[in-house]
Amino acid sequence: MLSEQRVADLLAAIGERTPAPASGAATALTGALAAALAELAARYAGNEADAARAQELVSNLLRLADEDAAAYTAFMADRNDETRTEIVRVPEEIARYADEVVALALRAADRLSSSVVGDAEAGAELGRAAARVARGLAELNRSSAS
Repeated sequence: MLSEQRVADLLAAIGERTPAPASGAATALTGALAAALAELAARYAGNEADAARAQELVSNLLRLADEDAAAYTAFMADRNDETRTEIVRVPEEIARYADEVVALALRAADRLSSSVVGDAEAGAELGRAAARVARGLAELNRSSAS
């Protein structure tokens, strides 16, 4: 599992000349980092419900990092309808979760007046980037897999 690797080992794995893990897993992990920042900001904003949801999003995005690597590996081994569907579904799900992260981070930012607002803004920006990249990957996978 990617989430159980040391950061240095994970970065080395992404940088290797292998089909996965690659951009999809990296995007999901970026979304997870954004969600962790949104959780921090929500806690400082006193919104425990948003903090709990952000924590769930961290877990979901970490799961999707592993799913993306597995889906792309399966697609490279056997390009069938099922594997094609998965390499589109996973980044689309990453994008949906990343959008939710952005909303949580921005809601927290609106309630913060301390230096923690920078963490909320960073979470929102990383979430936006993850959503944008994930949507691009889904579209690329949709068109290249056809």
